[in-house]
Amino acid sequence: VQLQASGGGLVQAGGSLRLSCAASGGTFSRYTIAWFRQALGKEREFVSRIDWDGRYTNYADSVNGRFAISRDNGKNTIYLRMTNLRPEDTAVYVCGASTLYTGDSSKIDYWGQGTQVTVSS
Repeated sequence: VQLQASGGGLVQAGGSLRLSCAASGGTFSRYTIAWFRQALGKEREFVSRIDWDGRYTNYADSVNGRFAISRDNGKNTIYLRMTNLRPEDTAVYVCGASTLYTGDSSKIDYWGQGTQVTVSS
């Protein structure tokens, strides 16, 4: 499975962005997809995950209530809607696929390239 994240950019605090993670080359609907982010000088951290049919979702405390994950298996795409963005949300956002319903980066089977999100104050 190949993953490609897109949709990042520069936004002011309080603004919104929608990230996309497009998949190809595999049976997309088999996989849990998770978003992670890594800020400069910090470790990669879990952001959100969604199971194979979209029934179950989970969020990091830091984004809960502000971010919403969804998927369209017909389009092989995952979306991360980010609202009320804060400067501390600035990071490279990466999507990953796993056959497990996991937010543990060590259990991710496939990684996509990241997309930069920058939130100005």
